[in-house]
Amino acid sequence: MLEGILPLWKEKGMTSHDCVFRLRKILGMKRIGHTGTLDPDVEGVLPICLGRATKAAEYITDMGKTYEAVVSIGRSTETEDASGATVEQDLAQKCFSDTEIRDVLQSLTGEITQVPPMYSAVKVNGKRLYEYARQGQSVERPFRKVMIREIELLSSGKLFEGTEVDFRIRVDCGKGTYIRTLAVQIGEKLGFPAHMASLVRTASGPFTAKDCLTLAEVEQQRERGILEASLLPVERALSEFPCVNADEAHLQKILNGQVLPAHPLLAEHQRIVFMDSIRAVAVYRRHPEKTGLMKPEKMFGMVEDKR
Repeated sequence: MLEGILPLWKEKGMTSHDCVFRLRKILGMKRIGHTGTLDPDVEGVLPICLGRATKAAEYITDMGKTYEAVVSIGRSTETEDASGATVEQDLAQKCFSDTEIRDVLQSLTGEITQVPPMYSAVKVNGKRLYEYARQGQSVERPFRKVMIREIELLSSGKLFEGTEVDFRIRVDCGKGTYIRTLAVQIGEKLGFPAHMASLVRTASGPFTAKDCLTLAEVEQQRERGILEASLLPVERALSEFPCVNADEAHLQKILNGQVLPAHPLLAEHQRIVFMDSIRAVAVYRRHPEKTGLMKPEKMFGMVEDKR
């Protein structure tokens, strides 16, 4: 059975679930999971976890992401992207300097507050926001704090002019950031309605566009029997955590998922990865109830895999 992480380039027009469904058909296996949804209109990096690597999916989901987006100033939409109906339009002639735009981008860097779009999968009272939106209902949405590490203006030029002004940005952000909402916030700072005209995810954690295969390429490599060479090890998904080689005395205890005295690294880190010198066997974290002890959060070792 195939095992590892398949960095997929999700193409426009497909949901993340569509990609998993297609891959199950291509690969002939059920144990497949994606690492965070991408809207159908968005293309880009979507790491897919195969076999035991599915246990690491949540860690990839929690990692930072990098996007390239086109912000369009002059019109807002129901969905905050180009697919939605127009809500507000301002056809006045506009003129922004590159310095003015960069100042706005800088003002939205760091921890900011966002309100999730009505057309999003966020749940309120057990129901997804897009379900309310499709029924014409509006509900109070929860504020959320998100981290914007960097926003870079990619478009060149000293002046951006027109009745509808477009410019391209690169965003390095944390989990849960809505880039289309960020586009609206940029517009608000510039004093006009706005939406996100297009979006590409160029990186998800350590996985980048150059690592990726399209569904067609996956199918071709599968038919030729060479797909395994394109898979990345599960350890790549654990790269944000310190790794410790388990000695013989502790390896079997770790493989059995025992609660153990806390490793000194847990004083500074939330999680550590125990290795058997070749591969990850378990992720441990501080015990939530027993001071001075640690417990397994995820098990990747052979003993656990055979249960």
